[in-house]
Amino acid sequence: MEGRFTTVSRKTKETDIQMDFNLDGKGNSIIETGIGFFNHMLDSFTRHGFFDMKLNVKGDLYVDSHHTVEDTGIVLGQAIKKALGDKKGIRRYGFFMLPMDDALVTCAIDLSGRPYLSYDLKFNSDKIGYMDTELIKEFFYAVSYSAGMNIHINMINGENNHHIAEAAFKAFAKALDEASGFDKRIQDVLSTKGTI
Repeated sequence: MEGRFTTVSRKTKETDIQMDFNLDGKGNSIIETGIGFFNHMLDSFTRHGFFDMKLNVKGDLYVDSHHTVEDTGIVLGQAIKKALGDKKGIRRYGFFMLPMDDALVTCAIDLSGRPYLSYDLKFNSDKIGYMDTELIKEFFYAVSYSAGMNIHINMINGENNHHIAEAAFKAFAKALDEASGFDKRIQDVLSTKGTI
């Protein structure tokens, strides 16, 4: 497969995850996590970031959705980190402001090698479908820490929970697409340290 492609597996007593991920894809995905709304969010992420993802998750959903969502975030972060390689020539920074009807969400990221999450989404319901809204923060936290990236997600406006969540996943996708893209002016890595 062409592009910056990687495969990541993770198996614990709580989850069994297999992921194929391509940063330079076309927005194609085959996703099964056992949580319909989470599938929808990850499909939106791949489609709007032009990433390809094949994902199969078997989690302990008889307990709740926490381990499935968090561990998928860990695996996605690992996949992004591996696919980026030495980061030579990439823009490093990405930002997007995404409207979705009543919702307006911004996402800024830095592929710095340092994890940090700043998160300000406000939901007025505990669940969207069968997914706990509090797990959206856990997902982005896990991605940030396993990928080694700064992620700042902020809600400017929003009333509909589905729209807020989807705007966040799409904004993250667009920001990551920008940050991971190449700029021919960057000959090495975009850092005074010489490494990121």
